[in-house]
This record gives sequence, C-alpha cells and structure tokens, in this order.
Amino acid sequence: MDKDELCNKIQELEPMIRFAGLINPNGRLIAGGMKHGFESLEEERDNEMLYMELVLRAKMRKEFDKVFGPVKFAMSYRDKLIVMSFPINDNVLLISVEKEVDFSKLPFKVLELISH
Repeated sequence: MDKDELCNKIQELEPMIRFAGLINPNGRLIAGGMKHGFESLEEERDNEMLYMELVLRAKMRKEFDKVFGPVKFAMSYRDKLIVMSFPINDNVLLISVEKEVDFSKLPFKVLELISH
C-alpha cells in the first residue's frame, strides 16, 4: 500500500483522528498529515522537534526488543489529546486523536490495517 494511501485509510478509521503521518528516520514527515477540519495544536516550527523526538524514542525502545519482543505501538495520554506511534520498518507512524476516542480498540484497528 502507498504511504499516503495508508495515512488516508487510517484517518478514515475513526472520526476523532486528528493527524496520521509517516515520519522517516531523519524526523521528516514523508506522508499524511493533519486531517481536514482539524487545526494543529502546536506551532509549525515545533513539528520538526516533535518528529525528531518521536523517532529517537522509537529507536531507544528497540534496545529491549531481544528481551520483551518488538514494540507494536506506544501511546501517550495527554491533557489535550492522545498520541500513538507505530514503528513501520525504519519509519514511525504518528497518530493523534481526540481524548474521547476508545483507545482500547483504535490501536489494534491500526495494527490490523498496517499488517495488510
């Protein structure tokens, strides 16, 4: 599946998804972005810092793959939204959603979509 197509399909999974984007190992957005009808909560210049930090955390989690197995997804529950990240090969899929979403089900829907 094409990278942009993947991000679009993820955005279609749930109306409360705000953002779905694929971040490369250099911390650059290579596909996807903000869903139509939503505004970013952070400044444009903060995006690069957010993406780089996300990639760094994903790389650091790999240190424990031999002990615990590979990470399927990580989630941060914040005051204003929920952020989820999914490693896909060398890239990281970043999703942000409204806090009202059922976060016990959404990550598994995303994993199912990624695996196809």
